[in-house]
Amino acid sequence: MEKFYISDFCSLRNNKVFKNGEEIYSDVASDSIKDFAKGLYKSLDLKYPKFHKMDELCKLGFLATEVLISQLENIDQDTALVLSNRASSLDTDRKHQVSIDDRANFYPSPAVFVYTLPNIIMGEISIKNKLKSENAFFVSEQFDPEFIANYSKALLQTGKASNVICGWVDLDNDKYDVFLAFLSKKGRKELTKKELNNLYNQ
Repeated sequence: MEKFYISDFCSLRNNKVFKNGEEIYSDVASDSIKDFAKGLYKSLDLKYPKFHKMDELCKLGFLATEVLISQLENIDQDTALVLSNRASSLDTDRKHQVSIDDRANFYPSPAVFVYTLPNIIMGEISIKNKLKSENAFFVSEQFDPEFIANYSKALLQTGKASNVICGWVDLDNDKYDVFLAFLSKKGRKELTKKELNNLYNQ
């Protein structure tokens, strides 16, 4: 059976960013996700105005992807996206409900409403990187490395994707946990449930 590999991985936790196990950015002084995301955006020297309109969950997934692929010369259009979290878009759903309950407004905010689905993250990543690929967003109680590894392998084995960006992008009540891995036919570590779990827990 053909083997697949984890070529790169990254995580965003506690106002710190790690790429392949090494800390590449830290902003422990930030007291909000908004400030942390803004600082990371500037440090990556990104020029993407749409970023500023994204909700916080989307910003985290978008930034993690930019960190993950930062050293790639290009990214294939058929690179699949397989993401998951435990809270779906709950953080933005709450803000949307507040805008509905605000009697001073005649209509809820459409700028907030558009982010009340977790798969909008994949849409933003795809637009930025011109991806025309398979994508799926799953909701589970915790990061499930076995499911993510098996689903990603199926996409690679059947030729539906040349590479896969997979992982966990979770945000609830300002607590966030982001882990992404880039999967391909060559790389640093073989793609297994155990290896994916080990990297997530680093």
